[in-house]
Amino acid sequence: MEHLIFLKGNYKSLFYYFSLCSLWLIIFSSLSGTAFSATPERIVSLAPSVTEILYAIGLEDKIVAVTNFCDYPPQAKEKPKIGGMSNPSLEAVVSSKPDIVVMTTDGNPKEFEDRLKQLGIKTYVFKSRQLAELPEGIRELGMSLGAKEKAYKLAEEIETKLQKSEVRGTHPVDGSQKSEVKGKALFIVWPEPLIVAGPGTAIDDALQLLGWENIASDTGIKYPKYSIEEVILRSPDVILIGKSMGVDTKENSKGLLKKLDMLEAVKKGRVFYTGDTLYRLGPRIIEGIDEMAGYLNRSQKSEARSQK
Repeated sequence: MEHLIFLKGNYKSLFYYFSLCSLWLIIFSSLSGTAFSATPERIVSLAPSVTEILYAIGLEDKIVAVTNFCDYPPQAKEKPKIGGMSNPSLEAVVSSKPDIVVMTTDGNPKEFEDRLKQLGIKTYVFKSRQLAELPEGIRELGMSLGAKEKAYKLAEEIETKLQKSEVRGTHPVDGSQKSEVKGKALFIVWPEPLIVAGPGTAIDDALQLLGWENIASDTGIKYPKYSIEEVILRSPDVILIGKSMGVDTKENSKGLLKKLDMLEAVKKGRVFYTGDTLYRLGPRIIEGIDEMAGYLNRSQKSEARSQK
């Protein structure tokens, strides 16, 4: 009887207590679904650099589709395709039934991300654009996709290699200090119309890191159109021409180099053709920096010999 009297007198308090507990359970469940959601098992990559990172951190088996430009590692070519970076097929992405779509701020349209969100498809945007941002970007991506350990290891390896490049080039990757410039360089992305690498690109970062001035670093645009007249006026000591997908880069550059044949860089053979690793802010970026360093060092030795 006493128990019944107690319950009757405290009915409102008990009702309030249990209602409050239920509310907290709902909130906790909601938060848990956001912060501790299940590890994605089906991933669509919308950028070659992202695809390379996913393979490097051991997530290759979870990749269900990639872009037409995702050609490294070679196994990536066998993955189903969803179109280009700037124009991926929404239908192809949706039909891949992804748990998450990994995009970049450097190449994928924001409108496409918005469309995916409207359809209830989760997205992850890889925001790193420059060398100094890459290691942390890899760590964050790995944590989000359930590959923290391998991502942290990869990030640490890249940081170590970047520090070695800093010592060699005497220019910190974050641009915090400057030393004597070794020479002027131009990196050509596409010969005609002439498009070059400007500020805010990994290519510009790499040139600075190695102690060279990018003559297009003051354009204010990442990949600006550049005039023949401006190249002649600024007269770079070295010209680097990046690999063009689907075409013979050397053949494709003959017309441009003929227009620049009065430059010392062209006359003395200081024109070099690079791979495409510097276009991709991913695991192979160090290979691209090493390749660039090799060409720049070769040009310096050639110039030193010619002055003897």
